[in-house]
Amino acid sequence: MGSITLQGVRKVFGDVEVIPGADLQIENGEFVVFVGPSGCGKSTLLRLIAGLEDVTSGRVLIDGRDVTQAPPARRGLAMVFQSYALYPHMTVRKNISFPLRMAGMDAAEQARRVDHAAGILNLTPYLDRRPGQLSGGQRQRVAIGRAIVREPSAFLFDEPLSNLDAALRVNMRVEISELHNKLKTTMVYVTHDQVEAMTMADKIVVLRAGRVEQVGSPLDLYRSPANRFVAGFIGSPNMNFIEGEAAARMGAHAIGVRPEHWNLSTTDGAFAGRVGVAEHLGSDTFLHVDLDGGTHVIARAAGEIPVDHGDRIWLTPQDGRIYRFGADGLAA
Repeated sequence: MGSITLQGVRKVFGDVEVIPGADLQIENGEFVVFVGPSGCGKSTLLRLIAGLEDVTSGRVLIDGRDVTQAPPARRGLAMVFQSYALYPHMTVRKNISFPLRMAGMDAAEQARRVDHAAGILNLTPYLDRRPGQLSGGQRQRVAIGRAIVREPSAFLFDEPLSNLDAALRVNMRVEISELHNKLKTTMVYVTHDQVEAMTMADKIVVLRAGRVEQVGSPLDLYRSPANRFVAGFIGSPNMNFIEGEAAARMGAHAIGVRPEHWNLSTTDGAFAGRVGVAEHLGSDTFLHVDLDGGTHVIARAAGEIPVDHGDRIWLTPQDGRIYRFGADGLAA
């Protein structure tokens, strides 16, 4: 089991209220991602679940058991940090088995668990190497293996891929998702990268200034954002926003259109502008367009599109693809 419940969880550092009161239900076996900009409180919320920070008020329950005052070792959780925190003088086998040795587990059970974790993570050929002989991705897998052998009720990941280069991040993203499919264990994952959130999560928790803005599946948040903040944070590139008279004509304080939801024309359309930078990616082209009136937007076109810097272009939102927001930022 690995359900996690937060009931009015609040955290204050001195005079600063970092988490004003979070209510959240994480079901057994879910892959839940906390996402938001830097300083939004996502890592603090994870540390409150782990017991690495004291809760100012509210309750943390794991499988229905109140663990608010329990030390980290009594919560049945395993945490993987941004830093690998491996012992350089120990082999991979000894690094993975370290928490088991500290717990006094017998050698045979230690070996069984280490071999099992190494097999899952494709680390078996490297068990006798030291961390300095491994790549960054392999070292991160060792850190995950050290968590797996504890057989926790849930895994907590705090931006585990931040130290990896772009190619390794993509590979490790897939590997962690595959690991979740194999283990079927609850995973709570913190990232500021909304692409990681969209591609890995069963459920996303979007945070801003310590508050939970919206909870839902990746596609729920993409298709039906609760407010302008969520709309602008979920999706890559970010949603375009248009205010003023153009938005008022469409019955809103502001309208949002995702880059992939424009129809492009070189003759006519709803919004006219001039092409600035064109990012050619082969499968897609991202056009940076300055609309008449000064608003800057991004339009995504499939494949290549024959336009150059300074060309006149017209953009029209696709039917049913306009998001409307009131002056309070809420979806209309």
